[in-house]
Amino acid sequence: MQKEELKSLAREMYENLILTIDEQDEVSIEQLIHYLSDASEAMSNIKDDDITTLEYAKSTFNNAYKDIATQGLLNYKKTNGNFLEISNTHNQVLNDCSKDQIDLPDMKNKFKTIQEHMVEEVEKANRIITDLSSQVKHLEQKTNIDSLTKIFNRRALNSYLQKICQEANTAYNIHMLMLDLDDFKLINDTYGHVAGDKILIFISNILKQTLREGDKIFRYGGEEFIVILNRTDNIFCSKIANRILELIRANNLIYKGETIHVTSSIGSTIFKDGDTPDSFIARADEALYVAKKNGKNQMFTIME
Repeated sequence: MQKEELKSLAREMYENLILTIDEQDEVSIEQLIHYLSDASEAMSNIKDDDITTLEYAKSTFNNAYKDIATQGLLNYKKTNGNFLEISNTHNQVLNDCSKDQIDLPDMKNKFKTIQEHMVEEVEKANRIITDLSSQVKHLEQKTNIDSLTKIFNRRALNSYLQKICQEANTAYNIHMLMLDLDDFKLINDTYGHVAGDKILIFISNILKQTLREGDKIFRYGGEEFIVILNRTDNIFCSKIANRILELIRANNLIYKGETIHVTSSIGSTIFKDGDTPDSFIARADEALYVAKKNGKNQMFTIME
């Protein structure tokens, strides 16, 4: 790892730590130790020749999503307080209605003021929601980590494959597994999208626990994942793929008392000299299509 990369990482850690302390009313020694412990663990996983592990470490230190959530909560509390104040004013006006003598012009003006305040607060809330949504979208575009599953995203995959293709003549085999959950739309339609999200997290955890440290896991999009197996032969690649299939079909997810049974299909291929990221992915995608066509819940390999 280059000196500038180390300086960039240290600078990001420092800035994030100071920001975290400044945002809290009170910060304990335990919280500081917890942060530094997380930072130390993330740094211990960084490899000198692997940019993606450095990016992952930086994402671990970057609490931007947490900051946005905190900001959203504070704005919600403020808006909620404003609505409470408006509600109290409204109740006061209603109490005035119980009096024997009612000043109708004054009453009309008060209700008009209440209406104007409510419209103003709703517009303000909508502006805040739009702004926060834009911030989340911006973060998703520049980060290498999928916000739901906490594994590498498609942006990181593109960068990683570009590096593989540029090096071209590698001294070892590189296999790609493209994994797609079977009938995922039916699961979403039956149990809801919250259950679908939990399944995606569930699958990503299975992949992380099954694969070796040097292998890479990416969320390719929707219910599709891509796994890059480094330094492995065809036999071991097949064993890994079938092990993943077995673990997914053997482990059911329990959601709101319902048992959700999930299976997946896998397309497998090997990197060849002259491959581009697109051609490498296209071959795995073709193999996945055959696995689906053959009945799903299985693996198919295309080597040529």
